This record gives sequence, C-alpha cells and structure tokens, in this order.
Amino acid sequence: MTALRTRPQPASRSPKKVALVSLGCAKNLVDSEVMLGELKRSGYAPVTGPAEADVLIVNTCGFIGPARAEAESAIASALRHKRRDRRKRVVVAGCYVERDEAGLRERFPEVDAWTGVRSFDRIAEVVRGGLPRPGDRAFLYSDRSPRLVSTPGTWAYVKVSEGCSHRCGFCSIPLIKGPYRSRSLASVEREVRALASLGVKEVDLISHDTTYYGRDRGMRDGLVRLLERLLPVRGLEWIRILYGYPEEVTDRLLEVMTEARVCRYLDIPFQHSDPRLVKAMKRGLDGDRALDLLARIRDRVPGVAVRTSLIVGYPGEGRREFSALLRFVEKARFDHLGVFLYSPERGTASFCRPETVTASEKERRRGEVMALQAGISLAKNRSRVGGTVEVLVEKAAGPRRLVGRTRFQAPEVDGRITLSRSAISPGPPPPIVTALVTAAGPYDLAGRVVE
Repeated sequence: MTALRTRPQPASRSPKKVALVSLGCAKNLVDSEVMLGELKRSGYAPVTGPAEADVLIVNTCGFIGPARAEAESAIASALRHKRRDRRKRVVVAGCYVERDEAGLRERFPEVDAWTGVRSFDRIAEVVRGGLPRPGDRAFLYSDRSPRLVSTPGTWAYVKVSEGCSHRCGFCSIPLIKGPYRSRSLASVEREVRALASLGVKEVDLISHDTTYYGRDRGMRDGLVRLLERLLPVRGLEWIRILYGYPEEVTDRLLEVMTEARVCRYLDIPFQHSDPRLVKAMKRGLDGDRALDLLARIRDRVPGVAVRTSLIVGYPGEGRREFSALLRFVEKARFDHLGVFLYSPERGTASFCRPETVTASEKERRRGEVMALQAGISLAKNRSRVGGTVEVLVEKAAGPRRLVGRTRFQAPEVDGRITLSRSAISPGPPPPIVTALVTAAGPYDLAGRVVE
C-alpha cells in the first residue's frame, strides 16, 4: 500500500495489527482506504492477512441481495478466525450495517463492534470499543483525510461526492447514504495534485453520479469545471469519468472530453430500454432516446468507449420487454456492459411490486444478454488488432510480460491487455507504454511493447 498524507507515528513496541476486507464498489474501497489511514494515524499497523491481525474489519456492501450474502460470508469468515484466537476483535462497518444493523447483530452476536457509513473518520474509536456519536450524514472524506491508497501505484480512485439525490425505483443508495453532497473543487484538486506528486498517472473520478457533481453547491456544469481544473496538473496523464447519468451528459461535457488527458470513456447505466419499465424504474431515457444520445456522444467524441449497466427480471418484464432489451443491446453496440439481476429492496418504490420473473429465469436472461454482448465486444476488440494503443502498466507478470489497461478499459470492471517485451529492461517498467495490439478476445487484449 502507498501512504498518502499520513502523519508521523509515535514509536510503539508492538502496534496493534489490523486487516480490512473491502466489499462492493470502488466508492467503498476509497472509504476503506480512509479508514486504514485513520487507523495508521492512531498507531495501528495495517496487514494483509487475517491470521496475523489483531483486529479484523469487514467494510460491507448492502446494495442488493447478492452483496449482502457476500458480506455475511465475509463476517462469518472473520468470526472463524476469532474463534481460533479469542484475542482478535471483529468490527463490521459500511452500507449493510447502515441498512440493517439490528438484523446483523441478531445473526452475528460475536461481532465486537458495528458502525455504518457515518463514522469512518472515527474508526479508531470504534475499534477500541468506544461508541463515537455518528455524524448525521454519510461520511465524506477530504484532501485532509489520511488515506492508504491500495490500488497499483500508477492509478487511484478519487471520490468527488457522497450520496445520491435521484430516486430510482429500485435503488437503495439514497436510503443508505442520503442526498448528494459534493466535495469542493479545491479539495478534489489538492488531492489529485498530491496523488500526481506520488507518481499516479490516472485518476478515476467516482461517485454515485459523477455527472451531477456540483449541483448541490449551486454550480452549473460542475463536472466540466472540475475537469478544467485538473487538466493542468503536472504529472497527471489520464482522467477518467465513472458512473454518470445519461440524461446529464451535456454538450460542454462532451467538448471537454476531447481534451488529450481526458479518457474518451463514459460509464452511463441505462438499466432498460422498454418505455414502460423505464418509467416504472423512474429512469430518464427509453431505448429510442438512449440510441439518440449514443449517436450524439459518438459524433462529438470520436472513438469514445461506452459502458452501461442493465437490469433483467424487473417486475413486469415479460418476453416482449426482454426481447426489446436484446434488440437495444444489438443496436447500441456498447464497448462494455454489465447485467444485474433485479433485487427487491425494502423502502424503494419498486419493493411493493410483485415479482413476476423467477430467479432461474433472471439468470437465464442475464446469460443471454451477456452472450450477445460478448460477440459485440469481440468484434470491437478484433477491430483494434494491428493498431497501436497507449497502455497504463499495472504490474509486471514476468521478466518479459506486463499487464495493464488502455484508455478504453476502466479498472476492475473491464478487460486488460497483456504485453510482451522483446528485451528485459533494468528497473521497473515505465508507467505508460505504447503497444501494438496483436490478439483480441471478448474482454482482454494481447500485444507487444513498441520499443
């Protein structure tokens, strides 16, 4: 891990060791990095293995049913380590705790401490057994927060806001995190400058809706203003925008995306194409309007890569609606695509709608969409064979092999490119290399470094 803006620690003969399991999205990962920074500042020593840790922390996701199941499995695993060594403490934090602390306490009475999403900055007090008064809103870190960046040294996430002010019919995020709150332009800029000074070449701007950035502060085109402030940062090469709403993609945003340092990449979830289901989901664009937007994006930003997320099995999705979704995917020609199974979430507008699609049918439909998309992605990737691309190097996979990503591949959710080198170079590889693409699959690419 790379230490980012942590204060010197007082000498200690045997600092408590803490291991943290971060579940869910990249936004959770940033919260976990901040918690580790706070713990290190308080004298704890972060370690990677639960066996050697004195304290085990599970930062949970509670967004949908499968995420909660994963969280419960991680909690159970942490408690097994505690049963083998009763001196260990187990702390459970995050979205699932915020969503259902009482239920978790009943199922896992051996957990030593619980905290939701409002006390990450006071995690050391929680670990010590204290009960700090939580804030009234989800914690939003700043450039002054200590943070241990756990991603490869060439790139890092930067969370620009917390919460969400949309009320999509299926989504529990506003119930967990509260309304949208942006960090200040100056705070984000200072953090990005600090990261760049440490050698970070790519920053990925993340939030629950990055295209909404600044509205709560009265800013117009807030994301554009933020990008314009980050473009001159010395040492920074790539800026990537993740998680935007399609109806918030403006002409000014598309214009700034043609700047050399901004990756021509958009992650804009459409969720569905059927007009009736889109309306029930409380989303903005049906399939026809979404296709019009994609045409405008591709016209204004040549070569742009677009990722989307879809939901299958939403109440009322029959064969007709699902067939329309397949036709939409075929026409849209997304570069990357993810599919979620509809999960009824207590407190959302869709929760009262009776389920009409079985679990097995949801899985089958997801498989059908992903098989269709795999063919589209394969064709797009094959079209890149023989061309050259910039590659951000994430790691060396041997003396003559590197693994990294192109500008059209976001971290952790898209594919990678594996590169061969004709010669072994002394020292670490350069952070960004030029490569010739030599082979392509549906998700991953292969190539060789252009020496």
